[in-house]
Amino acid sequence: MNHDDAEIQYVNRETGELETEVVLDEKYIRWAYQSPALPLLSAIVFRHALLSRMYGMYLDSSLSRRKIMPTIRTLRIDTSEFADPVDSFRSFNEFFIRRLRPECRPFDEARDCLVSPADGRVFVFPEIRRETVIPVKGVGFSVDHLLAGLDNGSFHDGDVLVIRLCPADYHRFHFPCDGRIVASHDEGGTYHSVNPIALACGLNIFCANKRTVTLIENAVFGRIAIVEVGAFGVGSIVQTCYKDYVNKMDEKGYFTFGGSTIILIFQKRRIRLSADLIEHSATGHETFVKVGSLIGTQYLDGR
Repeated sequence: MNHDDAEIQYVNRETGELETEVVLDEKYIRWAYQSPALPLLSAIVFRHALLSRMYGMYLDSSLSRRKIMPTIRTLRIDTSEFADPVDSFRSFNEFFIRRLRPECRPFDEARDCLVSPADGRVFVFPEIRRETVIPVKGVGFSVDHLLAGLDNGSFHDGDVLVIRLCPADYHRFHFPCDGRIVASHDEGGTYHSVNPIALACGLNIFCANKRTVTLIENAVFGRIAIVEVGAFGVGSIVQTCYKDYVNKMDEKGYFTFGGSTIILIFQKRRIRLSADLIEHSATGHETFVKVGSLIGTQYLDGR
């Protein structure tokens, strides 16, 4: 595939149709990741937090308000879902971490139903093995490397679900089920973009970027690892929940501006991933889902 010209397509779960992703600032992403000077650009721009933080300071300032309406128009964002009016946002980041009206993201409260923790494009890997290097848009990562030593190997032969958030998406994330928080760890790293244009360059972005790993214990689904991966422009992954026990769809935190990724890792035979996610992933397509929508049910032998 020619990544210079390739469109990024995904399946819209609600319509079943293939859609083409609108990439914000696409020309700058292509310049950074497809330039002959990639190694130099990578070293200067992405391996250090300074530029990401400086950009974040601008997006926190009132000067950045001018970006809000052009971004809404370019990305065709539905403002009717917003909990607050557009003109109430004092900066671009206030707009970016906007809250939605609760009725816009309903969810199934059943104990045996696991829901998406975020709006985003989903790719799944059923029953990965310990030594498996999971390829995502040209990038490989292993579960052990991703978890940064937080767990002792209980996720081997389990399932992995990757949710890629785009600038158009709602950027607050939630817990996919009830559970007890058993561990949490922040892993420092770089600030690469997680856009497929960047991933196609073969950089090990998920394991290289800054990330937060949380382990949650649930009576139905066992232990689940929730990994939030930051990206360029995301100076911080903000955690807003510090309870020992959480309820399904409690807010966990939010990303400030930038593309971001959430990875869910499950123990062996504890979840039956939704059939459409498996089907679309098998054909190489992500599936766009909304926070609170079903992504899997309790694993039952023979069912």
